[in-house]
Amino acid sequence: MIEIELLVYKVGDMEFEGRVIRDAEIADPRPGIMLAHAFFGLGAQEIEHAKRLAQLGYVVFACDYYGRGRTPETSDDAFARMTEMNDDRPALAARMATALDTFKTLPFVKADKIAAVGFCFGGKAVLDLARSGADFKAAISLHGVYDAPSDDRNKMKSAVLVLHGWNDPLAPPDAVVALSHELEATCEDWQTVMFGDTSHAFTNPGANAAENGMLFNSRATKRSWMVIDDYLEEKFSD
Repeated sequence: MIEIELLVYKVGDMEFEGRVIRDAEIADPRPGIMLAHAFFGLGAQEIEHAKRLAQLGYVVFACDYYGRGRTPETSDDAFARMTEMNDDRPALAARMATALDTFKTLPFVKADKIAAVGFCFGGKAVLDLARSGADFKAAISLHGVYDAPSDDRNKMKSAVLVLHGWNDPLAPPDAVVALSHELEATCEDWQTVMFGDTSHAFTNPGANAAENGMLFNSRATKRSWMVIDDYLEEKFSD
């Protein structure tokens, strides 16, 4: 039976509010997946993704990088929250690192077998977690944003998987090439999977603004999950 539990944790003096999603009937510790939300905050779409992963037997921590009580209510709110994080990349990485450390303390999680999955701006969040040198198995970005922070990056301990729509206006080909050069220099195990005729937010059924390059793509979504399922099985078997 899939259960969802509230988990409140702190970064400094600031509270954050995530959800732990797991099959409570599985007693033994299981590999964990930290899930980073898109720019609109932790919501129903992320919970659905988390439930899917929990049904496969993983423990999922849908984390929060905006702060408790700061979930956006409007698009303007969401852009303001995202801009705040984009302007302070060390804070974003620190919030993700604390979420990871919090997740590792849960007794039903295998602390040495954790991956991080991020959607849209959450893809940037998991990449920045990897860039920080944090110790976890793999960072998986779906239709993420790829620009690197301006400070020096550490060698990545995690592997990296990038799932990308070729027509994504937030990450045009030059950005993908730049990320590839960065990963080649800092990550020993990385790969990028490109989906043709695919825009930004392709896993979100509510994305229907084709004129802005935001469009759900069921084919790319299905193929992404096929790739992710095989990738996690490989990484957690190490």
